[in-house]
Amino acid sequence: MKQNWIKKGLIFDPLKSALLKKGAIGYAAVPFVLPLLEEGNYRIFFSARDAQNRSLPFYIDYDLDNQKILFESDQLLPLGELGAFDDSGIMLTSLIEKEGTIYLFYIGWNLGVTVPFRNAIGLAISTDGGQTFVKQFRGPILDRNHIEPHFVASNCVFKLEHHYIMYYLSCVGWEKMKDKVMHQYHIKWALSEDLIHWERNNHVAIDFKYSEEYAISVPRVLFENGIYKMWYSYRAGPFSDKYRIGYAESKDAYSWERMDEVVNLSVTSGTWDSDMICYPCVFKHRNQLMMLYNGNDYGKTGIGLAVLEP
Repeated sequence: MKQNWIKKGLIFDPLKSALLKKGAIGYAAVPFVLPLLEEGNYRIFFSARDAQNRSLPFYIDYDLDNQKILFESDQLLPLGELGAFDDSGIMLTSLIEKEGTIYLFYIGWNLGVTVPFRNAIGLAISTDGGQTFVKQFRGPILDRNHIEPHFVASNCVFKLEHHYIMYYLSCVGWEKMKDKVMHQYHIKWALSEDLIHWERNNHVAIDFKYSEEYAISVPRVLFENGIYKMWYSYRAGPFSDKYRIGYAESKDAYSWERMDEVVNLSVTSGTWDSDMICYPCVFKHRNQLMMLYNGNDYGKTGIGLAVLEP
């Protein structure tokens, strides 16, 4: 069945926000939500950038019913110490609650020499309902290893019956192309009982499908009507090298069928999302599916809202 997403417009413009007074110069990339106690209000986490092009973590509190920003946070986490996996940027990716504690996963950025960057996944926790977060470790909880030698990045963590599953970006290689190098990555899955130690065996969730496709990122999963549903970004598929939003379904949370063609949400000429649609966060609000997403230049133009047509 076709998913007709109705755009509700740009709900957060980083260039018109208090971010400019907090060390950021713009961007609001990879948004995702935490429902707040007051019904209809959400904490929207995202990553801005500073003058050195480093990702920095922030959030806004947002009244979805009235489409109104209630509060803008200061920077949530400090960059890592010199030489650590997150010394060149922190990009928030997902969260999950467990026994009153919020586990916040993030990408740590390192700059490279032979390649532009290397990513790994870190963990911070909150015991005050998401007001403040503290890094759990100085190093990452998921990094490259003997079977994934390049990098791991954006992720979504979902609770199954007896354990947790993480869907995460896995880089399968870099390729030199004239004066630059290009990465290639797709989505794999790993399992955990404690959200810290992850067992992974190179299991692919969302694989490449289209000719010259090279990037699949930022998975988001919901369970609805007996079906696991995933939205994600992909590029260099049937459109161009600009991200579009894809979709897949699974009956068991492990094996997935790509159904990108069902997503009816495209760019709008002359606007903030005129050439790119990416980084979806789909959630249910008052029994209706909503989507936060980014537009042009990987979140530089802010966060938009779309509603699934019944």
